[in-house]
Amino acid sequence: MANDVFGAALWDYFREARGDKLWLNNSYGDPEEMPVEVFFREEDDLSELEHYALSLAYGRILDIGAGAGVHTRIFQEEGYDVTALEPSAKACRIMTESGIQQVVNGRISDFSGEQYDTLWLMMNGIGVTGRIANLAGLLRHLSDLLHDRGRIILDSSDIRYLYSNDLPMDRYFGEIDYQYVYKGEAGEWFTWLYLDQRMLEHYATLAGLNCQVVFENQEDQYLAVLTK
Repeated sequence: MANDVFGAALWDYFREARGDKLWLNNSYGDPEEMPVEVFFREEDDLSELEHYALSLAYGRILDIGAGAGVHTRIFQEEGYDVTALEPSAKACRIMTESGIQQVVNGRISDFSGEQYDTLWLMMNGIGVTGRIANLAGLLRHLSDLLHDRGRIILDSSDIRYLYSNDLPMDRYFGEIDYQYVYKGEAGEWFTWLYLDQRMLEHYATLAGLNCQVVFENQEDQYLAVLTK
């Protein structure tokens, strides 16, 4: 992963339990600080939504976009056969040095040839698809990685609250452009997708998947389970 600004911030925090601030430039407002410590939480630090999601996972698990392995580590400690898939080489090194046994450095779009009982896309992991136009294709790819009785577990948010006036006309409002900046070094701009429930249900149907929203909180965040 070229110019791995995100991974560099994680690595410094992992080595020193601190680091410089990681900033996110974005397409909707002023730069925001991304709290790196969120990627190093313990199980007791997780949200109610995350705890409920953990209770829904089973069998062989693929943690897609695992970051520093917050959820992967919990699954491993509970005895699951879990694999962490993460595009940042530095984040993969953190997981390996932390004792996570099965780590794959790669992107979900390039990952194939295996099937799982649980595909885990928490911390808005579905956002990796970027544009709404790519979503049906990603969901079909995920379906190919899923056992017949398996489930895709994901969370996302309805972020229309970010727009004080009218929603953008040139794109789906959940498509947000970001750029990481760490120690004065800027990464490449990328697009991350946030989905309202109606849109997720629509595209899941197009991909031949059932979608059930199983948890909602007061911050417009929800948890969904997709099945064949």
